[in-house]
Amino acid sequence: MKIPHILHSISSQLKKKNASAVIVGGSVRDHFLKLPIKDYDIEVYGLESLEQLEALLIPYGSVNVVGKSFGVLKFSYEGEEYDFSFPRIESKIAEGHRGFDVEIDGSLDFKTAAKRRDFTINAIGYDIEKRLFIDPFNGLKDIKTKQLRHIDDDTFVEDSLRVYRAVQFSARFGYTLTENTFELCQQMVEEGMLEELPKERVYEEWKKLLLKAPKPSQGFVLMRKLGILQRYFPELYALIDVQQSPKWHPEGDVWVHTLMTVDEMAILCKSDSPLFENNKQKLKFLFAILCHDLGKALTTTIDAEGNIRAIGHESAGLPLTKTLMYRLMDEHDFIESLLPLVEHHLKPSQFYAAKSSDKAIRRLATKVNIEELVMVAKADFLGRTTEDALSRNYKAGEWLLEKASELKVKTKPLERLLQGRDLIDLGLVPSVAFKKILDEVYALQLDGKINLKEEALLWVREHYINK
Repeated sequence: MKIPHILHSISSQLKKKNASAVIVGGSVRDHFLKLPIKDYDIEVYGLESLEQLEALLIPYGSVNVVGKSFGVLKFSYEGEEYDFSFPRIESKIAEGHRGFDVEIDGSLDFKTAAKRRDFTINAIGYDIEKRLFIDPFNGLKDIKTKQLRHIDDDTFVEDSLRVYRAVQFSARFGYTLTENTFELCQQMVEEGMLEELPKERVYEEWKKLLLKAPKPSQGFVLMRKLGILQRYFPELYALIDVQQSPKWHPEGDVWVHTLMTVDEMAILCKSDSPLFENNKQKLKFLFAILCHDLGKALTTTIDAEGNIRAIGHESAGLPLTKTLMYRLMDEHDFIESLLPLVEHHLKPSQFYAAKSSDKAIRRLATKVNIEELVMVAKADFLGRTTEDALSRNYKAGEWLLEKASELKVKTKPLERLLQGRDLIDLGLVPSVAFKKILDEVYALQLDGKINLKEEALLWVREHYINK
């Protein structure tokens, strides 16, 4: 296992004190999964106190003792941060993720300390000095067979977030929960153990699912099987078995379509589009597409001839989007940014079919970022099995982007030609009428009847000064 040189140096010093450094957790797992290793966590065995470890680390770099009560020191060296910790035993003494009694003990053996971990694949260690992998729970075997297996019933249930961790690990790595692990997770859901979880912790696991899984749909399928959707996310559960017109959606019900669109958006997020410049932006698109058809659960009808329609599902989905998202976070501005994308997600295809006018496109740009909207609509288009979708050529999106670019409204609304100061320069006295005048001019701009500032000023003179 390739590790930073500084860890070898520290390990050598620990050996002189009859102690050892063992790399633990995700970095060891990711080594075997051939994934990039971003963080190194090191457990130190054989020292008597955390102060000894702190004294040993200080000559090499800076040490932050913020996690000292949990036996953790944050060590920084050349811009990189490493977590050094003592082996510990955790005992649940109260509800919540802080309700643990932590016993730090440098004399523990690796197997005893690793028993507190969630899954066997996360309980593999690497002894730096011996260059030896330590695998007390056969995690390597589970990696080979692509199985997710919990270590111990009693310790696993002490933190119910592990059910969500099972979901995101399963989707990220393409692993299957073992029968015992699946049954235990299902039991934890049924007994309401997930209710004590703060939304912030749940959201972190959703983020990992959406951002890191090649097919996030696998995680949502598992959440359904475990009973999580029915109990905690009824907006998504309601999509199951909601029929759609086979002409437009031969792939199946709204649930199937939604999962397909989320997977398509995950693929789009890996493109070099500037729309996906950071994870926050990626999450915006992933959540928008997850929520885009929530309204169909409320609006779908089937007439006597068997025609299936969901008229108005775009606006009907807005309150459902809010309730779902506020169950995961309290970021009001982020949630609000999803709503125009949900409300107008059909517009690109509708506008293309109708060959809508320039003024309609200009007005759409006042309600939503057209470039962002087309990306959501593209995932919606690709997440189905029609012949057009399988061609992967979203003509409607290309048409609308080209038209919006010509009209200079692809990423923002048409700029107003006049401001209040322009009305003052014309001799008008500031009043509540200013807004009315400026809005009238802007409406004419959107309609294409006024295109130059001189035309706007002339219109104001004719209608408010020289009348």
